[in-house]
Amino acid sequence: MLNFSFSNKTRIHFGTQQIAQVSNEIPLDAKVLITYGGGSIKSNGVYDQVISALSEHTVFEFSGIEPNPSYETSMKAVALIKQENIDYILAVGGGSVIDASKFIAAAALFDGEPWDILAKKATVEAAIPLGAVLTLPATGSESNGGAVVSKLATQDKLAFMSAHVLPQFAVLDPSVMNSLPPRQLSNGIVDAFIHTIEQYLTYDVNGKLQDRFAEGILLTLIEEGPKLFTDQKTDDVNGNVMWSATQALNGLIGSGVPQDWATHMIGHEITATYKLDHAQTLAIVLPRMMWEMRETKEGKLLQYASRVWGINEGDTETRIKAAIEKTEQFFHSVQMKTRFSDYQLGEEVVDVIVGHLERHGMTHLGEKQLVTLEHSRNILAASL
Repeated sequence: MLNFSFSNKTRIHFGTQQIAQVSNEIPLDAKVLITYGGGSIKSNGVYDQVISALSEHTVFEFSGIEPNPSYETSMKAVALIKQENIDYILAVGGGSVIDASKFIAAAALFDGEPWDILAKKATVEAAIPLGAVLTLPATGSESNGGAVVSKLATQDKLAFMSAHVLPQFAVLDPSVMNSLPPRQLSNGIVDAFIHTIEQYLTYDVNGKLQDRFAEGILLTLIEEGPKLFTDQKTDDVNGNVMWSATQALNGLIGSGVPQDWATHMIGHEITATYKLDHAQTLAIVLPRMMWEMRETKEGKLLQYASRVWGINEGDTETRIKAAIEKTEQFFHSVQMKTRFSDYQLGEEVVDVIVGHLERHGMTHLGEKQLVTLEHSRNILAASL
């Protein structure tokens, strides 16, 4: 196992009616900015619960955060924070709203051009404190210090990490998932699944507990995910999926083990260029990534085939191929498409995305930096 330091200080309030906990988490004298997206929280009852919990606080609102949050929109929130001297942010939404809120929290106190936080990896020295009310389980952003933001002007989609933007608390109420459309449920399941894979499907360092944790998340998503689209959907099913998504990216399963993220890097470029949902891009890329890099990932692919899918018969290539096929079938079972052609995209994608990867210096990706531009090209071409 590799050396690591692990800390996660986000308090989690899990279960129905837990939004009321917001009132106890945020100081009464704070000026609170509620950030959210398109307004679905006003039709599903979440907004009313949040407002009720903050009835004794001074509250401002900022809406319109996009599914792939933009720098341009985020900076409008920064202006509002400075104008009103706001000193606490409550993100109410899924990963996009929480990611944007993290950037807003950092940018509001940043001395310089805030885009440098993303483009130049400028150090975040401080941030406005924030909490989160999760409405879409997917990214795990509610209890980690990472965020991804796009710049519309240049079609750049970049990430940053900082302990200063780790949410102080997060509310996870599984019942809010009952109002989510199938597309968002599909995205959430696939995003959580591939977050786990990126930290698991690398090479063995004898991190046995991390492997078992990761396999538990994968098996839970495989068992519970398809139920979200049937009459078997209950708050218990919702809760298992929601908690899996949080555990997939709160830092625990990635501690002491190598991490990949090549699928994500390619996926970000596809989203920035063609506006596909984040999880949609991951489901396209991952199966071909697994096959293209099968030699360097052989040990873990065989472990994945055996422990997750129960595939133990046949030679090495047969078992790996079967595991990849099972993975793609799982994506289909949660109503997720897995080919560019499913989104009316053709061969033009290959040269465009490879060009963007090269422009952004992503010429050697993965846990061993072995995913070259040639590999990326092969992966994209095989995903048509």
